[in-house]
Amino acid sequence: MDMVNADAWVGRETVTFGGVSSQAAHQAQATLGWPSALNNDSILPPLWHWFAFPTTAATDMLKEDGHPQASDLLPPLSLRRRMWAGGSLSFHRHIRVGEALERRSRVRSIVEKEGSTGPMALVTLDHFISGKSGLAVEERQDIVFLDIPDTYTPPRKKPVTGPVVDTFETSEKSLFRFSALTFNAHRIHYDLQYTQDVEHYPGLVVHGPLQAVLLMQNAVRHKGRHPLFFDFRGMHPMFSGSNGSIGLEDDDEGTDLWTSQEGHLCMHARAVWEQTQ
Repeated sequence: MDMVNADAWVGRETVTFGGVSSQAAHQAQATLGWPSALNNDSILPPLWHWFAFPTTAATDMLKEDGHPQASDLLPPLSLRRRMWAGGSLSFHRHIRVGEALERRSRVRSIVEKEGSTGPMALVTLDHFISGKSGLAVEERQDIVFLDIPDTYTPPRKKPVTGPVVDTFETSEKSLFRFSALTFNAHRIHYDLQYTQDVEHYPGLVVHGPLQAVLLMQNAVRHKGRHPLFFDFRGMHPMFSGSNGSIGLEDDDEGTDLWTSQEGHLCMHARAVWEQTQ
């Protein structure tokens, strides 16, 4: 893998500033169907801090796939396929609509290995999001880099048999709106010709973070409160066309959640709650 020395990237840090304005919150609400009224100083739904720090690379500084050509945190890799594979979050304080936020990010690790489909690299980032009352969210983000195969070879499908509690659209307009919320120009979410001809997916790819946000939304609705911890992991790509389904089951320690499409698992998540008396 022709990558600059990984050790030189581990430990790199950046600081960015942002927030979710009332207008952005209303746009997210329209996209995601959040049921409660959101105004300035309303409590921001969990995971919506992902809309607070959009990447602002100029259009002429984007690569063919739509990602920025350069990043202060991500190393230059020859592997052309990039995926947000999963992550975990701890929630310490509520974030509010309109609140000024600071995100400190650091490269935790870069691991190169040979996967079942060829070489891969796993880049793990740590994010610390703070507001006016201090640290609000600690987040680990896992990003996977792979080669683009000549043909699409899907991972093994794992059937889902648990209860379905919700469904959601995977239409082109839904994917476009979520890309707009995050200012994400990755073309696999909106450009079908590129998606099929270059990255060799069979259809537009539903964002992993969109699935995670919808899982979180159902978790909050289920319990009536925000979790203390949440982690998620992509298991199989979901494609635009047929609706996605959401399932959940409680146990003594938390709630398992998942998205599925046409009967197979796409994303698994876990929410852990503060114990109530």
